[in-house]
Amino acid sequence: MSQPYTLLNENSESPIFLIADHASREIPEKYNNLGIEDPSILRRHIAWDIGIEDVTKRMAEKLGATAIFSTFSRLLIDANRYPTDPSSCPAISDGVEVPGNKDLPQEERDHRVETYFKPYHKKLVEILEAKKASRAIPIVISMHSFTPIMDDFDRPWHIGILWDQDGRIALPMLEILNQNPTLVVGDNEPYSAREPLGYTMNEHGTKKDIPHVVVEIRQDLIDTHHGAEKWANLMTDLVIQVEKRLNTD
Repeated sequence: MSQPYTLLNENSESPIFLIADHASREIPEKYNNLGIEDPSILRRHIAWDIGIEDVTKRMAEKLGATAIFSTFSRLLIDANRYPTDPSSCPAISDGVEVPGNKDLPQEERDHRVETYFKPYHKKLVEILEAKKASRAIPIVISMHSFTPIMDDFDRPWHIGILWDQDGRIALPMLEILNQNPTLVVGDNEPYSAREPLGYTMNEHGTKKDIPHVVVEIRQDLIDTHHGAEKWANLMTDLVIQVEKRLNTD
C-alpha cells in the first residue's frame, strides 16, 4: 500500500466528486490480518463495503467525475468515523472479535490515524479546494453498501439516501427514485446520517456548506459485475438529473 487512496479523474472539471470510504478490505501484511484467523471473514461486510468500489468506478467513468477510494480496510481504521470513536478501530465488529484491535495502545492508534486516516482526508480536502477554485459548488456523493440481512431482519430497501441538515441533493434524489415503482427507497434507512454522525460528510460537507449526500446500495444487488453495471447506470442517470436541478435552482 503506497498511499491510503486511489483516484480516478483527479483533474476532472466536473463538479461531481464521488467518495468510497470503504472501498477496500486490504490490511497491510505486518498486521497479520489483525489476528483474524479465518481469511474468509475479511471478505465480509465487516471489512469493507462489498461491490461499492466497482459501482463507483463505473459511475466515475460514465460521468467523467473525480472519485477517491480508500485502500485500507475499515477494520484497520474506519475512514468514516472520528478517530476518538471506539468503532474507529473496532475490537468487535458485527459479533466478530478483532484481536489486533483489542486493548489497542494509543501509540498504535495514533500511528494509524497519521498513516492512513489523515492522508486520505487531506487528499479529500485538496480535491474539494481545487473544485471550488475552478467551479462554483462541488457536488459530493459518498458511496456505500449495506447487507441484505441484519439481526435476522430482511432489509427491504434497494437503496437508501442518507442525509442530515442539507437536503439539496438528498431531496431531489428521493423524489426521482420514488418515481420508480420497482425500487424500495429508504430515507435515512437502513442507517441514519444523523446518528451516528459520519466523519466524511460532516467534516467535508456540513461544516463547509458543500452539497452532499450518502448513498447506500444493498450488497446483493451489486456483488457481481452485471449488478454493478446496472446500478452504475441507474446512479449515473440519477446524478445527471440532480445536477441539472441544482444548476437551474
